[in-house]
Amino acid sequence: MSTTDYQFPVDLLLSYGDCRNFKTWPDYPQELELTADHIPELIAMATDDGLHHCDPDSLEIWAPVHAWRALGQLRAKAAIAPLVNLLDNRDNDWLSSEAPEVLRLIGPASIPVLIQFLANASHNLWARADAAQCLVTISRYYPQEQERCVEAITQPLENFEQNDPTLNGLLISYLIELQAVEAAPLIERAFASFCVDLFIVGNWYDVQLELGLEAIENSGSTWRQNIGVRSHSVF
Repeated sequence: MSTTDYQFPVDLLLSYGDCRNFKTWPDYPQELELTADHIPELIAMATDDGLHHCDPDSLEIWAPVHAWRALGQLRAKAAIAPLVNLLDNRDNDWLSSEAPEVLRLIGPASIPVLIQFLANASHNLWARADAAQCLVTISRYYPQEQERCVEAITQPLENFEQNDPTLNGLLISYLIELQAVEAAPLIERAFASFCVDLFIVGNWYDVQLELGLEAIENSGSTWRQNIGVRSHSVF
């Protein structure tokens, strides 16, 4: 879309300001009187390739950021798929850092789209990691969704031999954040196969400690929970 195609009040976001100067997110719906009727135009702005690649010194470069924040505040379920697909755009670091909060605001309806995106190996490695981070954030605010989010992150880790070791390391780091002790046997197998980037989460011994397990250094095949679950041999 051309910048002249945006209508009031959405067009105000084209000159709303440099996001680096905002300590907190403005309440866009209240300040600009944005409503559900503006969601299609906000989606268009958030995904507008011309705005993403316009003059980096202009205020218009910030319009997509303002737009996706507003979509989050409006709980715009229609924006979930367009925003998740935008994760493949590695030219905008702001989406990578803000997508978890935007999709958390929209809520658990984001989970199925994130699951599908994360499971698709055709997507950029870092974009898939961003999708996993979104699931972690949603899980924190909606504890009833933790099991589903853990399963979604565990599933692509099952392909650890085909995955980039960096992706495996990132997925394991998110499972640690979720304290997913049930994934420990799978994580151990990934380490035993030398398929994990050690710069991300350390070694298997480190991961056991992070998960609150009774770690046996250099054991390579044994783990036990502190709460008394018996040892489980994987190999």
